[in-house]
Amino acid sequence: MVKPLIVGDDNFERVVLKAQLPTLVDFWAPSCGPCQALSPIMDELADAYCNKIAFAKVNVDESPKTTNMYGIRSIPTLLLFRDGKPLRQVVGLKGRREIRQLLDETAP
Repeated sequence: MVKPLIVGDDNFERVVLKAQLPTLVDFWAPSCGPCQALSPIMDELADAYCNKIAFAKVNVDESPKTTNMYGIRSIPTLLLFRDGKPLRQVVGLKGRREIRQLLDETAP
């Protein structure tokens, strides 16, 4: 099973911004209930979209530079990147169907 990559301030540019595939980044925190509810959905979708879209997770408590760079003020926040640029942002807990729709609009 494919899982989202854990990224932070030290490797965000290399893993997300320079990625060959579009990348969906989950900005989260361990103390966030909605973030915990989103986690199994992200795991499932990472496996379903393997080789089409990459998935990553950024712990906002451990990565303040990246969190601030993208203006993350509320979690969970999903940011979809392609070619090093953020394309779409989704704030709050969203269901599997809504996230799939976002991914299907972006998948190569």
